[in-house]
Amino acid sequence: MVENPVSARFYTLLEREVQRFVRRPWNTFLPPMITNVLYFSVFGVILGTRIQEIQGFSYILFLLPGLVVLGAISNAFENASFSIFHGRWNEYIHETITSPLSYTEMVLAYVLSSASRGIVVGVIIAVIGAFFTPVGVEQPFYLVAFMLVVSLLFAALGVVGGLVAKDFDHLTVMNQFILRPLVFFGGVFYSLEILPSLWRTVSLLNPMVYMVNGVRYGFLGYSDVDPNTALAVLSGLTIGVVALDIAMFARGYGLTD
Repeated sequence: MVENPVSARFYTLLEREVQRFVRRPWNTFLPPMITNVLYFSVFGVILGTRIQEIQGFSYILFLLPGLVVLGAISNAFENASFSIFHGRWNEYIHETITSPLSYTEMVLAYVLSSASRGIVVGVIIAVIGAFFTPVGVEQPFYLVAFMLVVSLLFAALGVVGGLVAKDFDHLTVMNQFILRPLVFFGGVFYSLEILPSLWRTVSLLNPMVYMVNGVRYGFLGYSDVDPNTALAVLSGLTIGVVALDIAMFARGYGLTD
């Protein structure tokens, strides 16, 4: 059987990018573990005892899917953006862009490796949550589908971030002051049903609402939005952002500065 050299090169880059975070578990996985133990302890246990059930679910259980989404997308975005920017900063990304890999293979290697980190962190958060409250999976197909789509989407957005960032501070701004606020106002800590009609309509403009509710539907079987529509829109958006990544690589945007 003849080995496909293109696939071999792709898997080499993919393996390198996965090894970047696997070889540093204390830096990669420990911080989100500690952060989410605090989230579950403060918001779920302490505050949750004073909040009535939301849509028939205990507050800590209602909270869990949003924290899973927050951890998954933050880590997927951070991994891709840092890898691309660090490669630009230290100029070793030139080895990648001058290799025989196609631009599609380059982008997919960065996106898939970063999405895998996001999914692993999401699973870790779900396991941590299971120590605080019984966790079930009512809609496994939707849970897997939404976790894949949102992790891939933010990994692809991370590639864009890594290409457009001018310094490391820009990466922090994107993650801490753009992504996280959108998630916090995306229904992580509350149901849209408790909002006045005006703010509920405004909230529907936030794409995080569809991600959080999609994963919540997978865990709990409950969603404030139609999961099929949300999955279709997010899937299309993911394909569009990946196509943008490939176009930016092909153009050399941010790579040849």
